[in-house]
Amino acid sequence: MYRVFEALDELVTIIEEARGVPMTSGCVVPRGDVLELLDDVRDAIPGELDDAQDVLDQRDELLGKAQHEADQTINKANAQAEQTVGDAQAEADRLVAEATARAEALLADAEDKAARAVAEGRAEYEDLCGRAESEAERMLQAGRASYDRAVAEGRAEQAHLVSQTEVVQAAHAESARVLDETDAEVGRLRTECDAYVDDKLGEFEELLTHTLRTVGKGRSHLRPPMAEAGNAQYDYRQ
Repeated sequence: MYRVFEALDELVTIIEEARGVPMTSGCVVPRGDVLELLDDVRDAIPGELDDAQDVLDQRDELLGKAQHEADQTINKANAQAEQTVGDAQAEADRLVAEATARAEALLADAEDKAARAVAEGRAEYEDLCGRAESEAERMLQAGRASYDRAVAEGRAEQAHLVSQTEVVQAAHAESARVLDETDAEVGRLRTECDAYVDDKLGEFEELLTHTLRTVGKGRSHLRPPMAEAGNAQYDYRQ
């Protein structure tokens, strides 16, 4: 190929240095030298063209192989991407199902605990109220019995000591005192009963608050896996 360029350069030099024909744009060149250089170009070109054609053929073959490999790579990448997206979707569905089941189980357990706590609190409250009422009734009856006994004893004493009015007055005072003490004891028992019931209701309120907090935590644990699964699916599609 070098000889072709060399011969062409010599032809250019010959033409540039040739003597011009007056009144025309033509020139006079040595025919033998020009023909010799053209023969050199003709002899050099076929071999170079064959080499160039070989290069072109190799290039086309390489391009074909590269295109085929690129198509295979793209097909494999698409198949792998579809498989990855499918696996991610299945994993996301599984995580959502597990989170939903776990949340439902936590909620059901919390509701069951709350229902048991309410039932226990109501039963204990009713039991305490029943015992308080029974104790109050017993104290009232005891007070009435003591009063009746004191009155009876006072009357008997009055009948025996009619002239001793101070004894009768003392009996009435004692009866009144017993009744006052009985009423005070009943009031105290009612106050203690109300305080005990209030404490138990406070404990029950704390239990319900803890149960609701547990349910809230379970629901908050449910949201992040679903969001992450959605983001993962979005990324895979991109």
